[in-house]
Amino acid sequence: MHFETRCVHVGVDKDSAYNSCITPIYPTSTFRWDDLETNRGYDYTRSGNPTRAALEENLASLEGGTACRATSTGMSAITTVMHMFRPGDHLIAGNDLYGGTFRLFYNVFSEYGLKFSFVDMSRPEAVREAVRPETKCIWIETPSNPLLYCTDMAAISEIAREAGAITVADNTFLSPYLQRPMDHGVDIVMHSTTKYLNGHSDVVGGAVITRTPEHDEKVAYIVNALGLACSPFDAWLVLRGVKTLGPRMEAHQRSTRAVAEMLDGHPKVERVYWPGLASHPHHELAKRQQSGFGAMLSFDVKGGRPEAEKVLYGTKLFQLAESLGGVESLLEYPETMSHASMTAEARKAAGITEKTIRVSVGIEHPDDLVADLRKALE
Repeated sequence: MHFETRCVHVGVDKDSAYNSCITPIYPTSTFRWDDLETNRGYDYTRSGNPTRAALEENLASLEGGTACRATSTGMSAITTVMHMFRPGDHLIAGNDLYGGTFRLFYNVFSEYGLKFSFVDMSRPEAVREAVRPETKCIWIETPSNPLLYCTDMAAISEIAREAGAITVADNTFLSPYLQRPMDHGVDIVMHSTTKYLNGHSDVVGGAVITRTPEHDEKVAYIVNALGLACSPFDAWLVLRGVKTLGPRMEAHQRSTRAVAEMLDGHPKVERVYWPGLASHPHHELAKRQQSGFGAMLSFDVKGGRPEAEKVLYGTKLFQLAESLGGVESLLEYPETMSHASMTAEARKAAGITEKTIRVSVGIEHPDDLVADLRKALE
């Protein structure tokens, strides 16, 4: 089946009692056993739930993995993966990754003995130079958050294999509709399902997709042992949202191109970060490993924070809010919002400044969004 068809049909036909066309919600916390040795496949919802299993089946199919484990948030998906490593293990990650991921690595797991190197992931040679004998993982976020730099996943996966390490890719920004990291050699893919997979800003969730039974066994054990699983209601909401993933992403991209091109030519904009522009340093790489350029972009305004504030406060259709991937358009200020948990030195090294505004472009008509943002700039 084609991608859009799998979005609609995989994980759906689960109701043998009444032939419901939509996957049922099983809100039960526990399940009755037939006898002391057998049950119907489920015993306790923390360990497994039919609604959550339906979502996991769907997402594994979309990403091309063998299995998926749905978690309570995107951060719990990252936490799940991090528990695959032990004190003394070394991990390599980008220096401009999501602030919450940086905080978890830098402030939390480093206290438990894990070691991290934050490098420019757009340069494979920088990644290779950072490899140590104890390197166990290379963490990929492409395009990066918030500056939309791209990482050559095939090149990084090869470096990891040579080092005996695994690769993990955060595919939240593009979704499997526009990018499938496993096709480029990545071992594990994670998502904040809160974002494009759900697409309606009404749920928080995460997912970890694996390509080998060995990795799935570890991930499943950790999710169950730490109690990180997604609730049945939240799993149902994500499964509902993913049905329209394809059409939504096309609408998102249509509006994003219009916004990016307007910003790129505006005299009050210093720089636009969007891989769909030919001027982007990784435009050709994005064309090669992505099926589209996505709906996230950032831009630097001329004049610093005072001018940025005028834009952030001056729109009517773009809401000032964190998160991304919903049908509505959002603006946010990485310096004090999504990346405030990074150290000032880390933000500076990544290129995040007081000029930077991040945009999640929704599915509104492009003409309306362009006019609203242009008015705020002027």
